[in-house]
Amino acid sequence: MKGEPLAAIVSVGMTRFGKLPGFSVRELFSLAFKEALERCPELDPKRDIQAIFVGNMAGEGWEHQGHWGPICADWVGLVPRASTRFENACASSGVAFRCAVMAIKSGLIDVALVGGVEKMTHRTTAESTEFLALASDHPFEQWHGLTFPGLYALMAVAHMHKYGTTEEQLGLVAVKAHKYGALNPKAHFQKPVTLEKVLSSRVIAWPLKLYDCCPISDGAACAILTKPEIAKRFTDTPVYVIGTGQGCDYIGLYEREDLTSLKSTKEAARQAYEMAGIEDPIKDLDVIEVHDCFTISEVIAYEDLGLCRKGEGGKMIEEGRTDLHGDIPVNVSGGLKAKGHPVGATGAAQIYELFLQLTGEAERGRQVPDAEVGLAHNLGGSGATCVIHVLRRG
Repeated sequence: MKGEPLAAIVSVGMTRFGKLPGFSVRELFSLAFKEALERCPELDPKRDIQAIFVGNMAGEGWEHQGHWGPICADWVGLVPRASTRFENACASSGVAFRCAVMAIKSGLIDVALVGGVEKMTHRTTAESTEFLALASDHPFEQWHGLTFPGLYALMAVAHMHKYGTTEEQLGLVAVKAHKYGALNPKAHFQKPVTLEKVLSSRVIAWPLKLYDCCPISDGAACAILTKPEIAKRFTDTPVYVIGTGQGCDYIGLYEREDLTSLKSTKEAARQAYEMAGIEDPIKDLDVIEVHDCFTISEVIAYEDLGLCRKGEGGKMIEEGRTDLHGDIPVNVSGGLKAKGHPVGATGAAQIYELFLQLTGEAERGRQVPDAEVGLAHNLGGSGATCVIHVLRRG
């Protein structure tokens, strides 16, 4: 692998994900930052951090508040540093992270704070569904009543029809997610579930049932990035960003040639793999975090990332190949499905998990042995945006 560092992660922080009454967006962001500072006592934020990159999808809806860049800077004590809010649906903080990497690689800044945050659970399910649907096509999807469970259900039906994928295989994605969510102290859901419980849960949009869908969550996550050559000033165990890629697909499913694959993922993976020198993702990657907002999303990600041949994603989960001790562990954090999905925070939370894995700090029996290289796959909407990062242990 090439693996030339683009930037270095020297610290991370994250709140617990879940229903967190009494906390606002600004408070959640500051709590995640507090953990990052505690992990990195050599860093003086007012002296060292030169810019803030914040991912937030729909603060205007959840809290009737926009302009999140300076608000977050204020609440972490970094006024007057430049602070920018990024919105790319559920990929908001993944894109914020990528832009921070590019800013550091450009040489314009040496140290950046990047993170994401969303506060969702104080709204009704109907309100949350409406705000989330803003990331789909308004005249041709929203207007006709399609929600994201409906959109991903269409993708699931297409995959089942074309490749014979079964409801049981989708259910196994949920079982795996809850298995590892139960081992993650920051996960929204911390109890395992059986396949029988998943399959008997109520239908949301067939074939997707309750346990095929990620929850509405609150939470925040962040990372501190530096130039690779100065990373050792702040920590003895940096994690290097060695690849990044971003792609897009048509926002409306009706424009796509194939509902069983995402052009955005394939393009982002092509860029990130080439940059990081990934030739065989099964052999070259040790741990992966994929965007499993619905169980079908994880199955499609297996295929689009090149972990298996097209149409064999269902078989891959059935054979246990993405379990902790399988060919390539995927979502041993619990994923969005069990860890939770405060949409603007998810991309940064994937970076948080990979940092723990690559520094050997993952808790309670979910540490991937000797993990050296990890990948984060973060989608926006029904896959119209995808951003991918490849990280390597320092």
